[in-house]
Amino acid sequence: MKLWGGRFNKATDKKVDDFNSSISFDARLYKQDILGSIAHATMLGKAGIITEKESELIVKTLKEILVDVENDKVTFMVDAEDIHMNIETILIERIGDVGKKLHTGRSRNDQVALDIRMYVKDEISAIKEMLISLMNTILSMAKENLDTIMPGYTHLQKAQPITFAHYCMAYFQMFKRDFERLTDCYKRTDVMPLGSGALAGTTFPLDRELVKDLLNFSAITENSLDGVSDRDFAIEFLSNLSLISVHLSRMSEEMILFNSHEFSYVEMDDAFSTGSSIMPQKKNPDIAELVRGKSGRVFGDLMALLTVMKGIPLAYNKDMQEDKEAIFDAVDTIKMCLPVFTDMLATLSLKKDNMRKGAAGGFTNATDYADYLVKKGVPFREAHGISGKTVFYCISKDKALEDLTLQEFKEFSPLIEQDVYDAISLETCVNERKIYGGPAKEAVEKAISNGETFLKSI
Repeated sequence: MKLWGGRFNKATDKKVDDFNSSISFDARLYKQDILGSIAHATMLGKAGIITEKESELIVKTLKEILVDVENDKVTFMVDAEDIHMNIETILIERIGDVGKKLHTGRSRNDQVALDIRMYVKDEISAIKEMLISLMNTILSMAKENLDTIMPGYTHLQKAQPITFAHYCMAYFQMFKRDFERLTDCYKRTDVMPLGSGALAGTTFPLDRELVKDLLNFSAITENSLDGVSDRDFAIEFLSNLSLISVHLSRMSEEMILFNSHEFSYVEMDDAFSTGSSIMPQKKNPDIAELVRGKSGRVFGDLMALLTVMKGIPLAYNKDMQEDKEAIFDAVDTIKMCLPVFTDMLATLSLKKDNMRKGAAGGFTNATDYADYLVKKGVPFREAHGISGKTVFYCISKDKALEDLTLQEFKEFSPLIEQDVYDAISLETCVNERKIYGGPAKEAVEKAISNGETFLKSI
């Protein structure tokens, strides 16, 4: 008979057991569930709700069960439905009626809310460590490439010259924000719901503050209805993981492009590439492609949980059982992507000559040419027009701006002098952009220093 079966005269259908059961996926919450029960049992004893002796026996046995689970000595049962009922069933089998007292003043509703919060807290911490590793790798790449000139793009068209260091630091900022979002999400996850009961608390004098402290939570929930039905923190968490996926996918896309023969700016290490079963020359960037592709899974997990939660009335509903698979899948996907992506970047080879050639083509210095004219006293809009006409002329002659003779330049403006060549050199184009946040070497060095300071502060 099920632990909740007192009101029923008929056993549940086998298909219902299979459909209703969540043990196939929520078994991974065993540690959080047992630790939560240990704290609850400890509190019950100290509050005098059960005897200290009973409390100690329950705690001792739960610790033994935890060891047995971790040593694969426990088999969970589908007909016990979920991890909570499985653990309680095992407890009762081992110590009899005393085990039945564990659930005093508690519901599976606030129990699962506790477990999932504990799980998300643990995973936030683990993913933040992976982001730290990635950010350190990006900083190292930036420091090694302060003088590596490459083209910057808008609309996937060559726009202005930058350095690979400046490019790397753009992604550092994205992953830094991801780290900060997870830190912020942790604050709202770090709220202890146990004591909310099924939806209306309990008549037992539970010491919620003690349980909070035993489980290292920062606060307790303020409303019992909200305590059992809130999954905002989980949605926020999946939203944060989705943004991490966006950033991983964007950088993967560029690595795939830059690795192609058409760009040939980078080459993937053999250890992070694969071959073709039919074309012997192929070296495919499959790791970057998989990271890009797996972003869709994480987005889907977020959308699934949003859809589950959007129309259910207060308080707990069985629909909310669907939160776990979405959370677990997103966590597994991100934790799979981050380490392999970090190692892929760390082993990347740069083709610096090709990057520079890429920056030299496509008139990436046309804006600097216009700025040169402005500094000679030409209004910007007029200077923009002169630069555009000069570029059109160069295209017709199959020349770069720097290939023009001074006489050709003067056909577009008599103000142009010999110093135009220095003004439109790639080094000048990059290093004169010293404004805070710009691509000049000194500006990027400052950005790297700020990044190192940030990582040291966490």
